[in-house]
Amino acid sequence: MNTAYLLLGGNMNDPKKQLEWAAAHIAQQIGRITAASSFWQTAAWGKTDQPDFLNQALAVETTLDPQELLAEILRIEESMGRKRKEKNDPRIIDIDILLYEDRMIGSEELTIPHPFLAVRRFALEPLNEIAPNRVHPGEGRTMAQLLATCPDTLAVKKI
Repeated sequence: MNTAYLLLGGNMNDPKKQLEWAAAHIAQQIGRITAASSFWQTAAWGKTDQPDFLNQALAVETTLDPQELLAEILRIEESMGRKRKEKNDPRIIDIDILLYEDRMIGSEELTIPHPFLAVRRFALEPLNEIAPNRVHPGEGRTMAQLLATCPDTLAVKKI
């Protein structure tokens, strides 16, 4: 059994319901959710002329390998109506793999740990809530340490 840390996010069509629906599908299709953060509200990152995002981190026990996990995540997003048009557009759901065990993967289709995890407060806050002592394999620091030195000043608020 492997532990993957995922970040759910969305800002369309009742984001809280969308995150809850995504978590239910993750539990059915990917594995047992062992921890879930609170919901965190964040102003849009990158493209700011859109509604705030709601984010949540999940720890999931899974038998899927990282590539299988990514494929299943993409199926869940598609089944929820996710349309990939432009980068940083509003979205019904976005599911990112933040960490997968202590693995470091760098391929064209998959990068683990998530390449911006250490510098994005909207990912670190919820992940730190459920795994403050988890070490980022590329940075060698815990989530709590990364959060304490995060350069991102975007406001992130626990709901």
